[in-house]
Amino acid sequence: MKAEKTPMEIGVLAMLRANTDPFKAIADFGLKTAQVQCWNMSLLTEKFAKGTKKQMEDSGIRMAAYWAGYTGRIVWNSYDGPVTCGLVPRDMRRQRVDDLKRGADFAKMLGAPAIITHCGFIPENPRDELYPETVNAIHEVALHCMKLGLEFWFEAGQETPLTLLRTIEDLALPNLGVNLDTANLILYGRGNPVDALDVVGPYVKNLHVKDGVLPANSKVLGQEKPLGEGIVDFDKLIKKLYALNYTGELIIEREISGPQQAVDIRKGISYLSKIVAKHGKKKTV
Repeated sequence: MKAEKTPMEIGVLAMLRANTDPFKAIADFGLKTAQVQCWNMSLLTEKFAKGTKKQMEDSGIRMAAYWAGYTGRIVWNSYDGPVTCGLVPRDMRRQRVDDLKRGADFAKMLGAPAIITHCGFIPENPRDELYPETVNAIHEVALHCMKLGLEFWFEAGQETPLTLLRTIEDLALPNLGVNLDTANLILYGRGNPVDALDVVGPYVKNLHVKDGVLPANSKVLGQEKPLGEGIVDFDKLIKKLYALNYTGELIIEREISGPQQAVDIRKGISYLSKIVAKHGKKKTV
């Protein structure tokens, strides 16, 4: 049976791979929702979509959104990231636009409400010639999504909140939103998620709930941490989300693998649940 959506519902990020079922583990966490992510373009078929939907239905998992990957070399830092990530690099832009449009087609097969992706290090200077080129590429993907009845949500953090707002305003499409990753702004040294809500809060449709600390130097990312062990102020964040009447999900993302990932996710669920309950109770008084 398909789970019904509730505001501030806690979920996790599920990676799609061949011959695996990530949703049983999610159900074992006592959760009912997940963001679904895939980077393997060869899996984006109608047959695989049907199999994935069956797995979700069997485990009682509702899909919050589809996180769309793409092909080509990517370096997740602030040094080589600007020339390898997203739709900014000219040498990979056309292929990645096509990849994301294919991802949107797959999301439609899955029944997702939106696709999410990193658009890359969108230039801070709107006069930079890469800025309009990138905006035009995003427009092509977002328009394709709109024709499919899907929204397009930016995975935040590689650009500043102001640049993200400018990009959304310049695109001027009705199906745009933000997937606010609570740690990415910190890991990339771009700001903090609580203040970011003052800039892009009305556009936030989904969250990656993640914690971390600032970079130790300019060539590496900050270090991701289990929830509550970094510098994200989740108490202020959740309080502000309630003030914004946020109705989306809180998707826990723990970027490690192995048994410790499950341990940290379970702790994160407990940690986050208490904060959500605290501010939810205040809201209803």
